[in-house]
Amino acid sequence: MSAWTIERFTWGGEPCLAVRDHGGTVHAAVALHGATLLSWQIHQDGEPLQLTDGYRDPAELHEQSGVRNGVLAPFPNRVADGRYRFHGREHDLLPGVAGDRTVYHGFARSLPFALEHATATADSAQLVLRSNEIRPGRFDGYPFSLDLTVTYTITEDELVLDIHATNTGDTTAPYAGGWHPYFQLGDGTADIDDLELRIPAGTLIRTDDALIPVDGPDCRIDLNDLPEMDFRDGNPLGRRVIDACYADLQFGPDGRAETILRDPKTGHELRIWQESGYLHVFTGDTLPRDRRKSVAVEPVEAMTNAFNREEFGPAITIDPGQTRRFRCGARLVRA
Repeated sequence: MSAWTIERFTWGGEPCLAVRDHGGTVHAAVALHGATLLSWQIHQDGEPLQLTDGYRDPAELHEQSGVRNGVLAPFPNRVADGRYRFHGREHDLLPGVAGDRTVYHGFARSLPFALEHATATADSAQLVLRSNEIRPGRFDGYPFSLDLTVTYTITEDELVLDIHATNTGDTTAPYAGGWHPYFQLGDGTADIDDLELRIPAGTLIRTDDALIPVDGPDCRIDLNDLPEMDFRDGNPLGRRVIDACYADLQFGPDGRAETILRDPKTGHELRIWQESGYLHVFTGDTLPRDRRKSVAVEPVEAMTNAFNREEFGPAITIDPGQTRRFRCGARLVRA
């Protein structure tokens, strides 16, 4: 008999999936809209420990307010001025738009996904969600064809996210994936100032006022020269305002780079891991609601504006028939 259950439900008309273990200790909910994680909680001493800060209602989900727990594809973060050049051709993601041309976090977070299959076992539950919505002519400035598969695997203490992208077209496409989760360790009422963060990164990406990385190798700042942003030894977030990308991550023998978010009051830790790429951290100071109640710790394949950086050419290229995989997750370690 399976110890886990997977049930369909509707949330203000939105089709969703609920995952629970048999004992009622673990609960997660995922919307098919954007394959978006709505919530993840684990009961501790009979009380629910909220681990993510998701959308509160379907209106927020459709507005993509804060990009809460969004799946990022075919690019994470910003594309400068909404334009990029790929294989000798210029592309405009916002044709005819003047003034603010901010475009960020790709299209996947707003796409309809379908449940391909769900598996519940004695130890875990798995949801495999699929979308074939990225096609030529569908999105301005992106005349490429991608199938996306997003897989959530949930265990008693861990949530794993797998993003697979397959180029189903006949031309090479630019692509990079990522995840935009907001994490917390409690009921979401306390500020994040007292939480401790440890990031195994050697450098920080230098950006301009629009948060676009500066050109060339000068974009990397050695964290030895920037102690106020250095979290290698683990430091409280304090009142730091952060919206920055960390690079040169240190990967362990298991092939993972592990960022740790810790509540010193309880000793509980979230260990956020990734198998490649970069890490973006955002302290939520500009969110429309509940500023600094959670912190976005975002594993991403490539830095901001990678579509416009020559050195990322091979890294963002996905050939016809090729599948790219990006894998990350988070594990709760109780005190």
